[in-house]
Amino acid sequence: MTEEVGMTVSSRSAGVVAAVVSFISFGTSGAFVKPLLDAGWSPTAAVTARALLAGLVLLPFVVVSLRGRWHALVRARWAVVGMGVVGVAVTQVLYFAAIQRIPVATALLIEFLAPLMLVGYTWAVSRRTPAPVVLAGSVLAVGGLVLVIGPGAITAVDPVGVAAAFGAAIGCSVYFVIAARPNEGLPPVALAGAGLLLAVPVLAVVGATGLLPYTATFGDLTLMGTTTAWWVPLGVVAVVGTALAYASGITASGILGSRLASFIALLEVVSAAVFAWLLLGQGLSPVQLAGGALILAGIASVRAERQQVEPVVPVLAATK
Repeated sequence: MTEEVGMTVSSRSAGVVAAVVSFISFGTSGAFVKPLLDAGWSPTAAVTARALLAGLVLLPFVVVSLRGRWHALVRARWAVVGMGVVGVAVTQVLYFAAIQRIPVATALLIEFLAPLMLVGYTWAVSRRTPAPVVLAGSVLAVGGLVLVIGPGAITAVDPVGVAAAFGAAIGCSVYFVIAARPNEGLPPVALAGAGLLLAVPVLAVVGATGLLPYTATFGDLTLMGTTTAWWVPLGVVAVVGTALAYASGITASGILGSRLASFIALLEVVSAAVFAWLLLGQGLSPVQLAGGALILAGIASVRAERQQVEPVVPVLAATK
């Protein structure tokens, strides 16, 4: 029993490490995508390119992880479809549709309400009130999110933009739920790679229909005060901010569960602020740092609830 509990703690620690890698990786995206957008890339074109390149980067790892078990992809086809269409394409499209109508800070604040949606969903389905530490953690995390993004995010804005942002939040929630499931034994890297590649044609169709602007330029651009080729920031975003971020994020959700993984993912906004400060020279205020501390406190509260419950599982398993 002691060994089983030890393995549970070790797995949880590995999940936390994977979650940290994920939110740091996702946090690099903004700082490296911004030069592309400034150079004339539309957000939808940038997302399509990063998804395609990231999927191709992960493809060799997908092949190795499957070890010829291609039937695993067939068995988990709905998870792959859900990840690619909803977790990547729909979430991104709705987010960019939102920021065309409402401030970016407002869209981010709404999208990152996904952890609260997951708490509410579990509450509704199980009809069991979440533990006080979870409710307290939710309040702390959202308060910290407001401070990091900026209190000005809470404003009266276009209802269509708000609806699109809430749609992105739902898509983000679906991403965590799909990632947390066993998915017929499909390895996390295979789910990430297949989902990203599946998202590409969906995003391309959105661009072709003209629902969102779809433009790209291929000249030199400015990155960290120097002139560089367009593919340099795109490569960083594809490899680090997409391939590594999705693969580690799905791994974390599979170990920690959708709720805790989604709360840890809130630190992405802190990571993005830090990279914007280091790479783009954008200031990091004491209020933002305080917000990051509140998010950490919220995560600690949610994790404390899991630590109270999960050690019981090996005991129950042993009695069957």
